[in-house]
Amino acid sequence: MQRLSVLFPVALGCYDYLNDNNLKPGTFVWAPLGRKKCMGVVWDKKPDEKYPIEKLKSIESVCPEPPLNTQMIRFINWVAGYTLTPLGAVLKMALHPEIGKISKKPLIFDEPNPHFTQIDFSPAQQKVVNGLFKIQGFQVALLDGVTGSGKTEVYFEKTAQVLESGHQQILVLLPEIILTTAWLGRFEKRFGVNPALWHSSLTPNQRRDTWEAVRSGTVRVVVGARSALFLPFHNLGLIIVDEEHDPSFKQEEGVLYHARDMAIVRAKIANCPLILASATPSLETYVHTQQGDYLHFILPERFAGATLPDTETVDMRQKEKGPVQFISKDLQIALKDRLDKKEQSLLFLNRRGYAPLMLCRQCGHRLQCPHCSAWLVTHKGSHTLQCHHCGYTLPVPKVCPVCQSENLVACGPGVERVAEETQNLFPNARIAQITSETLKNPKDFEQIIQKMDAGEIDILVGTQILAKGHHFANLTLVGVIDADMGLSGGDLRAGERTFQLIQQVMGRAGREHKKGLAVLQSYNPENLIIQALQKNDRTTFLTEEMNARKILKMPPFGKLASLIISGKNQTLTYQTVQKIVRHAPQKPNISVLGPVVAPIAKLRGKYRYRLLVKADKSINIQNYLHLWMDGAIIPPSVDVRMDIDPYSFF
Repeated sequence: MQRLSVLFPVALGCYDYLNDNNLKPGTFVWAPLGRKKCMGVVWDKKPDEKYPIEKLKSIESVCPEPPLNTQMIRFINWVAGYTLTPLGAVLKMALHPEIGKISKKPLIFDEPNPHFTQIDFSPAQQKVVNGLFKIQGFQVALLDGVTGSGKTEVYFEKTAQVLESGHQQILVLLPEIILTTAWLGRFEKRFGVNPALWHSSLTPNQRRDTWEAVRSGTVRVVVGARSALFLPFHNLGLIIVDEEHDPSFKQEEGVLYHARDMAIVRAKIANCPLILASATPSLETYVHTQQGDYLHFILPERFAGATLPDTETVDMRQKEKGPVQFISKDLQIALKDRLDKKEQSLLFLNRRGYAPLMLCRQCGHRLQCPHCSAWLVTHKGSHTLQCHHCGYTLPVPKVCPVCQSENLVACGPGVERVAEETQNLFPNARIAQITSETLKNPKDFEQIIQKMDAGEIDILVGTQILAKGHHFANLTLVGVIDADMGLSGGDLRAGERTFQLIQQVMGRAGREHKKGLAVLQSYNPENLIIQALQKNDRTTFLTEEMNARKILKMPPFGKLASLIISGKNQTLTYQTVQKIVRHAPQKPNISVLGPVVAPIAKLRGKYRYRLLVKADKSINIQNYLHLWMDGAIIPPSVDVRMDIDPYSFF
C-alpha cells in the first residue's frame, strides 16, 4: 500500500491516505473526510512516514476527470504560501462546484480570427506593437498610455500574434465585469467573435462548460474578473491585466490576494509574457519600470489627433451666500454651455446614495448602523437608510429615535442628490444615474451605453464605474464634485488612488475631435495632488510619492503585512490582541506597529483591532508571521486575519 497526500477544496491542508495504485499528483479521487466522502486531488506533498499506517484510511476510488496539470499545482502552492492561506482554500478557487458533471448541451466557443480586421496604427502605436511582438517567454511589460491612446487595440495585436502561433491560450483580466460590455464589442470587431467569459454572474452550467473548455484547450481567449487566474489553462501563452492599477484586483474576503501580483507569478510559471495596461500605473509597477525589471512602452498621445481635456479647478471655499448647492456656479455655466451645444457631460462623485449622514437638528443624534461603526447612508430612491459595509437597511424614520422630534436632515451629497440638484438646475435636461446599485447586471449598463451613444442622455451622473473603459464620442465635459474626497485618513495609498481615479474620470472628456474640459471642485486646491491633476503632471506626483515612500520604507520600498483581530466579545478580543503583541518575536529590520482600534472599529457585529508588520525588502515576512503565530494562543471566538501586502486599511 502506498501513502499519498490528498488535498480537498476546503480551508484545510493535506491529509494522508493509502492506495494500491501509483497515482500521480493532480489525480482526482474520492476519499473519506470525516463522515463524508469527498472529491479531492492527489497532491505533491510528501506524506508523513512516521504516522502509524494502521490509522490511515484508504482512497475509495479514482475519478475519471483529467488531472490538474503541474503548472496549476505549482501556482496553488505558491499562492497559499505567499498569502498564508490553507492550501484547500486556494484549491477551492481553482475548481468549480459541479466538477465531473457533463452538460447535455455544452457551450460552443468559436475560434477568434486574428485576421478578421486590420488596424491602421499611428507611428507611436506601431512602435509599441513591434516592441510587444519581440517579447518571447516570461517578461512583464507595462503598456502606459494616456486615456484614449488606443492601448486596447495595441494589446489586441499581441493577442493576434499569439493566436496565430498555434494553440496557446490568452487570459485578459478586467477589474470589474461591468466593463466587459464595451470591451467585448471592441474584441468582436477585431476578431469576429466573442471570447469566453468568467465571472460570478455566470450560471452553474456556464461555469462548468467554460472551466472544462479552458482545461481541454478548446477555448483560446478568456476575459474575466480576478478569479479567472485560477482557471486550469491547458497552454497559457499570454496574460493581459487591463487597468492594472485598479484596487478591485485586490480580493478583500476569503483568500486575500492581489490579482495583478498573482498574474505575474502565473505568467512566470507558464513562461509566457504579461502585459500590464494602464493610463495611471500603480506606483509599484512604475518603480519596477524605473528599476529595469519591467519593459516600459509609452503611448503619449491620444489616437486620431484627439487631445487631452483642459482642466480648471474651482475653489469651493469661495462659495457665494445662499442655499446650499453642491454644483458650483463655474460648473453650472460649463454644463449650460454643453447643453446649448448639444454635447454631453459627466458629473462624478464617488459616493453612493443621496446623503452620507442623517442627523437630528434638535438633539444632534446621528443615525448609525447597529452592527458597524459607520453612519447609515440615505437612499432617497428606495426611501431607506443603508449600511454600505454590512447591508443593514431600515426605512427612513419620520422622527428622531432619541428625542422624537421631526428635525431629521440628510447631510452631504451622494450621487442621487447631485442628480436631483442637476435636474432642478436644468429641468429640460435628460439626466441618468449610474452606480453599482442602479446597475443590476451588465445588460443595464449596456442600455446606458447605448443611450449615451445615441445622444439620448445629456448629463450622466455616477460613481467610479464611470472612471474607466468607456468611450463617449460626444462627451466633452467632466465635473468632479468633490476632488478632495479620499485624501483624508491614514491610508497609505489614499493619494495615489485619488490621483488615479480622478485622472481616469477626466480622461472621459474630449476623446474625439471635440475639445474636452474637466472641472475639479476642491476645498484644498493647493494640495499637491490637485495641483498635479490641474497641470496634468503625473511625473511630479509619482516622484513625490516615491520619495515619501522611500523615506518611510513603505511599499514598494519595504514590506507590509496587516493583522486584523476581531471578535464579538470586545474585552476578550482586546485581551487576545495584547497577548499576541507580547508574543511578537524581536527581529532586526522588522517592527510591529500597534495595536490600534481599526478605522471601522466594529464590523458586522465584531470589534476590530489592527496590527501592522513593517519589514525591509530583504525580509521573508511570511516566515516571521509563521514563527509568531505558531506560538500564539487564539480563542475560538476570536479571528485573526493576516493580509500580505494590504491595499485597504479599514
